[in-house]
Amino acid sequence: MYLTQHTDYGLRVLIYTAINNDALVNISTIAETYNISKSHLMKVVTTLVKGGFLSSVRGKGGGLKLAMPAEKINIGAVVRYLEPMQVVECMGQNNECLLTPSCRLVGIVSGAIRSFFNHLDGFTLADLLNKPTYDLLYYSKIPINAEE
Repeated sequence: MYLTQHTDYGLRVLIYTAINNDALVNISTIAETYNISKSHLMKVVTTLVKGGFLSSVRGKGGGLKLAMPAEKINIGAVVRYLEPMQVVECMGQNNECLLTPSCRLVGIVSGAIRSFFNHLDGFTLADLLNKPTYDLLYYSKIPINAEE
């Protein structure tokens, strides 16, 4: 099992935004920092805003910020929102597997997914933040009226 790139990028955006939560951040800076596509990142950010994890401020001087404190953003909730978790065909809407009426696989896989999310539910965005990550991602803001 693996998480989609969409979910991976979503978690990265939240980490970056949390580290830089003293100001609004913009998609271009995040994309440049992680060396990922800005257009793809825009889709990820749109999803995170719709999910209530990020707030977006439009216009000149706008940007992104966390919609709530990092301590309130549950990693399990983020992954549930971003990830389809259709691990096998019979878990999806277009199930055409002939084994479905008698197969026990979906129950076993569903149990594994529950265990996976139970573990993720024990962590918040704040748990992902540490000094080395801060040192890598903090974007120093230059004051407009800096004294010499």
